Amino acid sequence: MKIGIHSLAHPHAEGYLRLLTGRRDVEVAITDPPPHDGSPRGRVVAENFGIPFFDELSDLLAWRPDGVIVCTENARHRAAVEEIAAAGVHILCEKPLATSLPDADAMIAAAADAQVALMVAYPVRFSIAFDALRSVVDGGGIGELISFTGTNNGKLPSEREWFAQPELSGGGAIMDHTVHLADLLTVLMPRANATSVYARSNTLLHSDRAAAETGGIVSVEFDNGVTGTIDCSWSAPADNPVWGGLTLQLVGSDGIADLDAFDAQHVAGFTTGIGPIRRGYGDDANAAMLQTFCDGIATGRWPQPDGATGRRSMAIALAAYRSLEAGEPVPVE
Repeated sequence: MKIGIHSLAHPHAEGYLRLLTGRRDVEVAITDPPPHDGSPRGRVVAENFGIPFFDELSDLLAWRPDGVIVCTENARHRAAVEEIAAAGVHILCEKPLATSLPDADAMIAAAADAQVALMVAYPVRFSIAFDALRSVVDGGGIGELISFTGTNNGKLPSEREWFAQPELSGGGAIMDHTVHLADLLTVLMPRANATSVYARSNTLLHSDRAAAETGGIVSVEFDNGVTGTIDCSWSAPADNPVWGGLTLQLVGSDGIADLDAFDAQHVAGFTTGIGPIRRGYGDDANAAMLQTFCDGIATGRWPQPDGATGRRSMAIALAAYRSLEAGEPVPVE
């Protein structure tokens, strides 16, 4: 199987490269159009991994990949997805799916018209910690779900300045972090739709560097009566041993269940001259997500989360920005 990666703008791209190049059943190639910022990009990275490099997306598509992972800046997702779909190639697109609902709808339509898969990169749903939480909920372990409290806090992505530039990212910490938890909620409540969102934000952190909000709280109400909050921020210090973390507490009629997505499998300690250290082990959610994408290509069964699912989570984040402007709760479109 041949998998291409379009752009190294998103730092996740190199993680995908490491996982894919470690597989014997996958050939990998990349393209990385300018402008470039942050850590080494483009041909340098391709040479480090010993894989082909192409100057343009059209050149990568001429390589005839079975699938392409889109890791461009968020605002450039639509153009990339439409070009890849037109070539008849399956797509895994970084989250959020897009920066506007019209763009998301156009991307979903392009994939449907071309009869190719459009998957969205939400790896947390593939973690063993979330799988355990889902089993508890689906098995009735906490009764009827009543409310939730989620947190997704991390570092300001300083190696990629575009994350804090709304014209490229679509927003700030709210856009970056709300969607992960929103996706988990769509898995836990597949038949429920978010109906109302109220959000507050601030720029107390990194105000000298970010052109967007660096902290926020998003309250969400669903049509099944479930309500809750998502705390999203770039609050982790730059020297934190990991990028941040994600937690989700569910309150049900018969009990409470807690998820800590990144605290389940790791060894922590302290090294003189380095400081705190943390090393993960065991299952890798990104590897499981990539396996699902590859399996979908091989079998013709389109993988989840698909474009429509990605649109649902993205709509919550976009409603949060409309709420910030209005200063009151707004409906989810």
